[in-house]
Amino acid sequence: MASFHEVKCINKSDRYNPHEKIIAIAGVDANGTNWKLSQGDAIKGIELGKWSFYVSRLGSKVDVIVAISRYGYKYPKTRADGEHPNNLLSLYECVY
Repeated sequence: MASFHEVKCINKSDRYNPHEKIIAIAGVDANGTNWKLSQGDAIKGIELGKWSFYVSRLGSKVDVIVAISRYGYKYPKTRADGEHPNNLLSLYECVY
């Protein structure tokens, strides 16, 4: 069963394509330890059922899913987003 983690911040590039915008996601474990994953590792973990991620929005949990661009590239976004991963992109830039 996948472990469930809240995404608190991201690192992003200056690219416009949705699959190139987010380069890493990060958060804090229940024990207070910071974690950070590259976009590729996060996608792999979601697809293998190792991890599940979510973003808190207005008191609700919104699941992070793996999307596929019209060109076939995989990228993370929330279930509530359109083509662009806006819920993730609205998070703070990670400093760790």
